[in-house]
Amino acid sequence: MRPLQCLLTITVLGVFCGCHYYPKREAPPPFDPIPPQAGFLPRELNKTVLPIYTIEPPDILVIEGLHILPKAPYHLRTGDVLGIQVTGTLPDAPIMGPYQVQPGGVVNLGPPYGSINVAGKTIEEVQTILEQHLKMQLQMPVVSVSLVEISGQQQIAGQHLVKSDGTVTLGSYGSVPVVGLTLEDAKHAIEEHLSRFLDQPEVAVDVFAFNSKVYYIVTEGAGLGDGVTKWPITGNDTVLDAIANIQGLTEVSSKKIWIARPVPHAEQVQILPVDWTAITAQAAAETNYQIMPGDRVFVAEDKMVALDTGLGKFLAPFERAMGFTLLSTNTATRLSGKVLRGGGNPGNFGSGN
Repeated sequence: MRPLQCLLTITVLGVFCGCHYYPKREAPPPFDPIPPQAGFLPRELNKTVLPIYTIEPPDILVIEGLHILPKAPYHLRTGDVLGIQVTGTLPDAPIMGPYQVQPGGVVNLGPPYGSINVAGKTIEEVQTILEQHLKMQLQMPVVSVSLVEISGQQQIAGQHLVKSDGTVTLGSYGSVPVVGLTLEDAKHAIEEHLSRFLDQPEVAVDVFAFNSKVYYIVTEGAGLGDGVTKWPITGNDTVLDAIANIQGLTEVSSKKIWIARPVPHAEQVQILPVDWTAITAQAAAETNYQIMPGDRVFVAEDKMVALDTGLGKFLAPFERAMGFTLLSTNTATRLSGKVLRGGGNPGNFGSGN
């Protein structure tokens, strides 16, 4: 047996026999598991519908403007879209279709008609201005002008993040508090807010990203660091789905799994034990529970792997110290041998005689 191995063996025997020391990890707090038959616990084959969704940060809402018209009289501005139709135009240069108010407040009618300035004008004023402008080139133009889209509609429609203060921002129309509201309530709140600026606004509201309702998967790392991943609730998740999301159990994981479910009172703990073999090898749905918002799916570590890791951490300093000692001893021995072969005179070291 090599000297390093002998020293390590003596050290381990001395530590475990003489000092009775062994590395240990703190155990989780005691809990009273809830038996599978207790109350109604949604499972794989008996799921429940989640409560009506309430909006919280940092959800992302998608808002669609169904009826977005300004209150009269509306004064045009850059970004608005006008519907212009003119009869009596030149045969090869019709005026028909949507025309956007460009930067500077002008509408370009194309050659040979040029542009007109409409910024700050009402629809009626634009129609009069356009008729006068076209009479310079046409004999009897008949003009029809309508408002197709206002620039503010682009600020309302689209995806909107629910900010930390619980509001969504609608551009120049300001912010609307939506935290704690259902989608129907949020729709009414946004429409009521927009009614200050628009004529009988109507919007549709839906959730684009369910960021506030999540569950967690916690995996013990057997002394190598625990892992925590966060997943959005879909309303159809089970324990097996959760483990599949992390690509299954690792080499440091045990088959001891449970769900820790948040409860209103801090002194209470709700634990749902999971029979891993039953829900996988036997396709038994009894403990393949449906996951609820806020659940912690806890995967315990393999105790033998944890013990091995603890021993490795404990013995590592001794191994380094002993390795350094043996290296120093071997180096000193080789130097002494060379000195002796040189005739005992340190000055002859390295002379080759």
